[in-house]
Amino acid sequence: MPRLSKLSPEQAAPELRETFDHFLKERGNVPNMFRTAAHRTEITKTMTDHFRAVMNTGTVEKKLKEMVAVRISHVNRCEY
Repeated sequence: MPRLSKLSPEQAAPELRETFDHFLKERGNVPNMFRTAAHRTEITKTMTDHFRAVMNTGTVEKKLKEMVAVRISHVNRCEY
């Protein structure tokens, strides 16, 4: 049982609705790490900025970055 719950878009602070809506439109879901961090709005906002900078810039394809994240989660037995 996790110590922190994962907030649904409806449970998140109003300031995060736009961020969660963007994830839903872009990915079809809100990643669990952002749903968990949503308990602290300011942390979620900085995490989102960092995530987008990592995933949307650089020379490595976004698809490969996503595959690496999924594999690391699997190896560490994390929900992804």
